[in-house]
Amino acid sequence: MTHSTLLLCLVSILFSSATACDRCVHEAKAAYFSKASALSSGACGYGSLAMELSGGHLTAAVPTLYKDGAGCGACFQIRCKNPTLCTKAGTRVILTDLNHNNQTDFFLSSRAFMAMAQTGMGQQILKLGIVDIEYKRVPCEYKNQNLAVRVEESSKKPDYLAVQFLYQGGQTEIVAVDVAQVGSSNWSFMSRNNGTVWETSRVPAGALQFRLVVTAGYDGKWIWAKQVLPADWKPGSLYDAGLQITDIAQEGCSPCDDSIWSS
Repeated sequence: MTHSTLLLCLVSILFSSATACDRCVHEAKAAYFSKASALSSGACGYGSLAMELSGGHLTAAVPTLYKDGAGCGACFQIRCKNPTLCTKAGTRVILTDLNHNNQTDFFLSSRAFMAMAQTGMGQQILKLGIVDIEYKRVPCEYKNQNLAVRVEESSKKPDYLAVQFLYQGGQTEIVAVDVAQVGSSNWSFMSRNNGTVWETSRVPAGALQFRLVVTAGYDGKWIWAKQVLPADWKPGSLYDAGLQITDIAQEGCSPCDDSIWSS
């Protein structure tokens, strides 16, 4: 059994053992960082691109949501539970960092924290510092934007390749990555290095293709990017994968919530 096939089996077992929902509402607490740069430069490794992913609506989350980096890039709708101060809709954020604080589940950027408030009450919510919240995982949407592959600066032919996947839509997590030369069936698995970075010291020659295993529905699903990196790929460059991920993975919870929060 291959590395990726084993992961597919484990994902299938996970979802078959629980009630599955598209949306599960959870209760928690949230605080904020005054500088979004603390979150964009966080454990997921997005750097300055984090601001482009979400317009500065970023969050760090606890290990159970960070998932050793698999949760990086996940989108959440978060609203505070004070109806006088906050809107019903709340705000949408993207996970870009790991939260080590055991007093709150989320640390939002101040922009996202203020966005939970009613018009003109942004400063009042900041004064609270920590608020009770409800949150749920929601699909990420990047209109007219394909999945992209960024070659990390540390990559060096032919000894080392590290890549990061950006603009992953839908509501899934990448749990395995393989790489091969275009036209070849000789796949090499890549290991998760840190956050969203995948690496290998067995770098195929020529143009490169990738296949990914993502959580989808009750199972795992193969995604095949048939021609992504050119033969002359360069560290620091961003390449179009030529596909979009829009699948919605199920969560295990009860009860389910399929409603859309509205303001």
